Amino acid sequence: MKRIVLTFILAMAAPSGWAAEKLPLKAISGYFNAITTAQSQFSQINDDGSRSTGVLYIHRPGRMRFEYDPPEAALVIAGAGAVVIHDPKSNEPPETYPLKRTPLWIILARKVDLDRAKMVVGHGFDGTATIVRALDPEHPEYGSIDLKFTDNPVTLTEWAINDGNGGQTTVVLGGLKTGGHFSSDLFATQPETDSSDR
Repeated sequence: MKRIVLTFILAMAAPSGWAAEKLPLKAISGYFNAITTAQSQFSQINDDGSRSTGVLYIHRPGRMRFEYDPPEAALVIAGAGAVVIHDPKSNEPPETYPLKRTPLWIILARKVDLDRAKMVVGHGFDGTATIVRALDPEHPEYGSIDLKFTDNPVTLTEWAINDGNGGQTTVVLGGLKTGGHFSSDLFATQPETDSSDR
């Protein structure tokens, strides 16, 4: 479960399309840079075919929280430069990974710049949405992230992280709503505190 939750992957190849139909990378970078906070319901199809649902919170830069619905009860928090996975079913301490070792840092960076050399390795249009595959050009072994957008207005609808072992988990957002105030406790990577102040 921990590896599955960490990957947050959407299984999709970047299909070819017409250049005139695709959202420019500059527009996509600007979309992320304009987001400070956002929230969405999500559905996740895990690498083993199982499904999970929950609520996602984003506080850029550097913070994200996945709350999984019962019976999962898992919690994944990105903050303070780390990704922490709480899995009550494991009877083990939370696992911690450097955020920079996951492709999530690409969209949580203080300044998203998809025009950075060799970062984008796929940029296509499937007839309805723009799909971008990005990775850390200095560490491709950390995996890649696939981002799917609709336009008018530009909206992130799905994403994927492809891990170095070929694992895939689909994450579909149920309508990302930007803005709002979240308590800093929501993104605390230490043991859970009261997160009712959202």
